[in-house]
Amino acid sequence: MKLASALSFLFVTSVAGFAPVPAGRAATKISMAGTNQNPFGNAQSLEYTGGTDVNNKNYSKLSEKLNEADIERRKIAEEAERRERAAEIRREERLAKIQYMHDMPDSQPAGTVDEFMFKEGVQDQLDKLDRDLVGLTAVKQRVKEIAALLVLDKMRRKLGFETSVPSLHMSFTGAPGTGKTTVAVRMGQILAKMGYARRGHVVLATRDDLVGQYVGHTAPKTKEMIKKAMGGVLLVDEAYYLYNAANDRDYGQESIEILLNVMENNQDDLVVAVAGYKDRMDKFFSYIPGMMSRIGNHIDFPNYTSEELVKIAAVMARELEYDITPDAYNTFQKYIELRMELPYFSNARTVRNAMDRARMNSAIRTFERYAINGENGGFVTVDDLKNISAEDFQILVDDILYADADKRIFG
Repeated sequence: MKLASALSFLFVTSVAGFAPVPAGRAATKISMAGTNQNPFGNAQSLEYTGGTDVNNKNYSKLSEKLNEADIERRKIAEEAERRERAAEIRREERLAKIQYMHDMPDSQPAGTVDEFMFKEGVQDQLDKLDRDLVGLTAVKQRVKEIAALLVLDKMRRKLGFETSVPSLHMSFTGAPGTGKTTVAVRMGQILAKMGYARRGHVVLATRDDLVGQYVGHTAPKTKEMIKKAMGGVLLVDEAYYLYNAANDRDYGQESIEILLNVMENNQDDLVVAVAGYKDRMDKFFSYIPGMMSRIGNHIDFPNYTSEELVKIAAVMARELEYDITPDAYNTFQKYIELRMELPYFSNARTVRNAMDRARMNSAIRTFERYAINGENGGFVTVDDLKNISAEDFQILVDDILYADADKRIFG
């Protein structure tokens, strides 16, 4: 009896869509409109029969995903094949180069050093350095050594030897007016002639050019100066002012970090030269060891002697087409020796200022003679226009010897 009741319940449930009907009662008849009526309500049938638009869209998206994945796999495979082929080409080139170097006799000519020096215009720049800079023998020798390295490096390249761009970043230490900027300009031109710099120009920068006054101002200023110097030399004068040991929040540290990054990653397109007094630069390097380690060329510029400064005056006069009379040189040297004992002496800069004052004295003297006094009918000779005499320099000497201390004009 119980078995019959259970069977009756299961039968009624299956027919009525799982609506339980107690045994012994008449099952309510459920209307089935259509042969494919889903007994589970409005949900779609689990059996796919061609489907609706939704199913078609889902299928289309799945196909697209599969196609994209297949394209991506092909791209990855092609890229891997390209890298493998490139690596194979590099291996073949290296093996060919090794074989070439092995078969090449030791006497294989690469050309003479003079040919490379003159062909690239390097010798011309070195000659200009000799003409324009008086003294500084050690500095000129160091510049020639750097030029020699670059020339020999190019000769090695011609024969196929392995080469790498040497560290060309520089440190120039010395007092003001000792020729640091002039040497930087010459080095930029040498690097351009040798193909180590695209333009060979020199951009001079100080702290004010690199460091901002507020947060977010330093990086754009530093990057702008670096952009201007790309392809040449960035000369940072008095570089120790970039670092303020007394202030951890000084913005100069940000500028230094940017410079260090550029010196490391862009050394093939930018040479950074830092300059300043030697004792201060040494202290600066102790604070920023990363700067010291990135600089491969340290050049110290000594002070000029009085004799060398007189020769510098002669060079300046020649460039400006003036003639210094023979007796005027002795007077000028006397002035220089006195001036070297006074504050703010700046080597060649002091000479330049003294020459400017001597030219002014010469002009005043000539003007008084011909314009005011009417000498020679007011006609001035070429010799008068080019002449710098002893009395023009004597005024500078008297200014030191006899003028009141507060009225002295220091050149």
